[in-house]
Formats: sequence, structure tokens, C-alpha cells
Amino acid sequence: MRFNVKGSLVALITPMQKDGAIDYESLENLVNFHVESGTNAIVSVGTTGEPTTLSTKEHLSVLASTIKYAAGRIPIIAGTGSNSTSEAIDLAKEASSLGASGCLQVVPYYNKPTQTGLYKHFDLISSSVDLPIVIYNVPSRTVVDISNDVIIDLAQSKNIVGIKDATGKLNKGMQLISKAPHDFMIYSGDDATAILLMLMGGHGNISVTANIFPREMSRLCNLAMNGNLSEAKKIHMALLDVHNYLFLESNPIPVKWALAFLGLAHEGIRLPLHELSFEYRTILGNAILRAKQNLTV
Repeated sequence: MRFNVKGSLVALITPMQKDGAIDYESLENLVNFHVESGTNAIVSVGTTGEPTTLSTKEHLSVLASTIKYAAGRIPIIAGTGSNSTSEAIDLAKEASSLGASGCLQVVPYYNKPTQTGLYKHFDLISSSVDLPIVIYNVPSRTVVDISNDVIIDLAQSKNIVGIKDATGKLNKGMQLISKAPHDFMIYSGDDATAILLMLMGGHGNISVTANIFPREMSRLCNLAMNGNLSEAKKIHMALLDVHNYLFLESNPIPVKWALAFLGLAHEGIRLPLHELSFEYRTILGNAILRAKQNLTV
């Protein structure tokens, strides 16, 4: 199954009002913002979209609305992962019926499956759903780190088309690039190291920073994938503090504050996550303003 989505894929927030109600007006505005800014794809209801505090009905409503607002102008990759294999299959089937371009399937969290269990989990999803599947490896949240050997085995499946590598382990990512099929998409999931993975042959970045700097992240990705280190480095260094400070507290706390700071969305977030601590607001706000200034020089 061909899946040729490359470049900057934004890990989109789910905008919320102060009381936690989903803000569909802001969601539509954000989708249009990314289309107009050159973002290459939108990942809807991934980690940054707060799926763990959305009901299934809300989850699918946000996804359906994102697809509707995109109106075919940009691919929508649906976050459909779960630590229950059957639930992950059900969500992926719903995403397919809604018209998603693909789905992002996180390594099961909390259960701590073995590597054999991980293989069987993703293999069963693959055989149950006719939709391109991107594996999402983020051991900082899931505890378990899927091995490159299992990823390579899963890459033989007809519709497991790529991986979001959020480990930040460049050696692991480079080894995967060297061993995976040439059409297996290897995306960084770590803004601070994404430039290096793309320079080594990675196919793009599923980015938190792209929520607030979409045009710049799209350009950075295109430059890095084309081997233009000099120009890509200029953008990367201008954004480096932003990359890092967007994780001063758990994602998506800082990026939601940043979007509110820029007037692009409300700051609403659902418990147990909470609005960004006051001590970090000046730090992040100043980093954003510095980046904007440096990127216009």
C-alpha cells in the first residue's frame, strides 16, 4: 500500500474552551491555518490532541470535523491507538469510514507487552483494517520500546507504511533507515533532533512545534530532506529553544498556552493536565518572540 506523505506533519492540538468544551470554531481555523501555511499533513487526536481525556464519541467527532474542515486539501492521519488491541481496531475502522488518509497507532501503554505481543498487536490491526498504518513509538509515555527487528518484520505487512520515532535515539533511527524498505516512511517525533534524522534519510517530522511555526517547520523539513544542512540549520537553531521549552511541562500543556499567547486558540485543557505554570510562561513566551525575530532577519 503506497503512502507518500512526507515533510512536516503537525501533531495538532484539540482546541478547547476554558471549561474544557471542544472549540470547533478554533479547530476549523487551525486546519485552515495549516493548509495555508504549507503543512504537509495533519495528525488528528494523537498525543498532542489529548485522546486520553476525550470520550470515544468526542474523539470521532474531532476527527470527523477535522476531515470535514480539510475538505481534501491536506491528508488527515487519525490517532487511533489504544492499549486494547480490539479498541485500536475499532477506532481505525471508524477512521477509515470517515475518510482518514491513514492512522497513527501508538505502542500499547501501561500493559507493558513483550516484543512478541507488540508484533501480534500491530499485525492483527493490519490484517483487520484497510488503511495505511503508522506505528508510533514513544517509550517515554508507553514504557515499552518496540525493537527495530519487530518494526522491520511489521514493515512487510501491506498496510503498515511507516513509524513515528519519538525516542530521540538517533542511532536507532539511523539503523532503521538503513534496514527498512525504501518506501517505509520514517518520521521523527522529536522536534529537537528531527533535522538530523531527516538529513540521514528520514521522511519528515510529526511535530509539536509546527502548531505555532507551521511555515517554518515545513521549510525546515523540505530543506533537511533535500540535504541542505546550511539553510535547514538556520531555521533549526532559531527554533531550538521553542522545541525544548514546549516540553517544560507535559505535552500539550505548553503548546496550548503558546497558541493562546499567539491568539490562535484558547488555553483550555482537561484534567489531570492543567494550564501552564506561571513560572514558565515568560520563558516560553520570550522564546517564541525571539524565534519570530530571528526567523525574519
